[in-house]
Amino acid sequence: MPPRPHYVGPDMTAHSDIHSEIEDIVDEFDLLGDWEERYKYLIDMGKALPDMPESDRTDANKVKGCVSQVWLVTEPGEDILTFRADSDAHIVRGLAALLLRLYSGRTPADILSVDAREVLKRIGLSEHLSPQRSNGLTSMIGRIRAAAEA
Repeated sequence: MPPRPHYVGPDMTAHSDIHSEIEDIVDEFDLLGDWEERYKYLIDMGKALPDMPESDRTDANKVKGCVSQVWLVTEPGEDILTFRADSDAHIVRGLAALLLRLYSGRTPADILSVDAREVLKRIGLSEHLSPQRSNGLTSMIGRIRAAAEA
């Protein structure tokens, strides 16, 4: 049975160690068989994201460079950054959920210590994304890293 997708967001506690979270993600994707199952899991991760209010679907929150519409909201805390995201495309919403699971609720130092593209290579996802989705993913990662650097 495939693992159940979960969401880590502002109202939930993230794992304390980003590197153990990476291992959890890699293990979950390793349990899945072919790419059809992995895409379904990714889509399920996206479905688990809370809906974003229309008031947050602004040009300022829109991620540039994505073919699909993607919105990313950064909520700075005292020591951590929390992210919320949404997309009008199922797989892209799943990719956003994966990035949120990896980065949301983390310190800027933790965020900058991990390149999500390396994680995606480890789970074999980077080689299965279209160039347009890869560009959008790079844009999302860039926005998250920029927020951590700020």
